[in-house]
Amino acid sequence: MAFLKNRISFYIVLGLITLAFLGLGVQLITNPTGLFQSIAIIAIIAAVIYFVVQRVTRANPSKREHRAFAQAAKKSKRRFKNNEQGPASSRKAKAGSLTSIKKTKRNSSTHLTVIEGKKGKKKNRASL
Repeated sequence: MAFLKNRISFYIVLGLITLAFLGLGVQLITNPTGLFQSIAIIAIIAAVIYFVVQRVTRANPSKREHRAFAQAAKKSKRRFKNNEQGPASSRKAKAGSLTSIKKTKRNSSTHLTVIEGKKGKKKNRASL
């Protein structure tokens, strides 16, 4: 039954596309300037909507801050992992029998780096 529903929707979409092309052809033959004018208006409206959406989504500074935070976290994890690799192998060799008896679940702690900002700069309060 699902195949039948899919086939019906395919024919409906195909019929709509055919009617659209037929309407564009008739409009092109009877009133070409009106067709080009309506196409230009639709393109202008679409461009305005696109630029407004881009402006709103790009103005959100939290995405940039989140990206910087993720980069700092990744860098810090990499550095922490490099520091841990050396002594970790000797710890495993010493406590090999203890780990086989009792396995403990280890929570990975997040190690982050501090991103330096403009701490030394003072705001010009006279301009506020």
